[in-house]
Amino acid sequence: MNKLFGLMSVVCLSMVMTFATAADSHAKKRIVFGGGPAGGTFQVVANAIQVYKPVKEMADFTVKAQSSAGSVENLRKVNSGKSDFATVYSGHVYLGANGMMKNDTKKYENVLAVAYLYGAPAQLVVRKDSGIKSVKDLAGKKVGVGNAGSGAFANCELFFSHMGVWDKVERNAMGYNDAAAAFGNKQLDAFWLFTAFPSGAVIMAAQTNDISLIDLEADAIASGFYEKYPYFSKLSVPAGTYKGVETDTPSFQDSALWVANKDVSDDVVYQLLTAIYTDEGLAHMVGQKKTFKNMSIKNGVNGIVTPMHPGAIKFWKEKGLL
Repeated sequence: MNKLFGLMSVVCLSMVMTFATAADSHAKKRIVFGGGPAGGTFQVVANAIQVYKPVKEMADFTVKAQSSAGSVENLRKVNSGKSDFATVYSGHVYLGANGMMKNDTKKYENVLAVAYLYGAPAQLVVRKDSGIKSVKDLAGKKVGVGNAGSGAFANCELFFSHMGVWDKVERNAMGYNDAAAAFGNKQLDAFWLFTAFPSGAVIMAAQTNDISLIDLEADAIASGFYEKYPYFSKLSVPAGTYKGVETDTPSFQDSALWVANKDVSDDVVYQLLTAIYTDEGLAHMVGQKKTFKNMSIKNGVNGIVTPMHPGAIKFWKEKGLL
């Protein structure tokens, strides 16, 4: 009897292991999508794609959103393969691919563009009666330049250094709302933002002061900024966006891009783009955050100045964009 029981146990164990092996062989591949700090737009991108029903129902893979410090960390993780996808600013993709990152000459050539997500425009707020008409007029002034370590700070340093004023202004590293409050209290002469408009901080500033926005495009064109940094694109902040600003204000923007490691399957990239870039998929994204309202088929390759993933090339060619 004991021998029979033992034999049955072995058979049952063998069957369990066989079924487990079969199940493992059909287990979905885990795809990591790098986001950003909790509450930030980069993390919303990753979360939104992870929870979208058609993505969750993909037969061969599952998407897992993973928080990160932001654009630069995402660039490095995607390049190394620790993340399959992520959101990275077009500027960082370009600088990384060309070994031009600050204090980092490594070339991040495994990061390929998939799609444009949204734009992050530069905005420079001053008082209407300040007499400040150009970034060059900020010499000797107190300026809010964004949080230290943020994309806003990095791009402010980049542009102000290009214009020759970074070391001539009294820099105050602080967040947008703090800068708006300091501006309202006359503790700052100007403050810089690199974010979608309308910005709550600028709305707040306009409630306590008559404000103007500086025409940053004029400075960019005159200084050869676009030639040196081709990933920036032109745009205008429309008249009426902020109280008292009654004319369009030309500026420039960087683009937040969906990127992939070069070794991610073409089919995975193509399937995800096919799911997200539909009327339903785009409505889902806007429902997660209004920043994504400019995501569309027609804008799909905006701001991309670096190589694209083959799966993305196939998709966008089918849409008539490449």
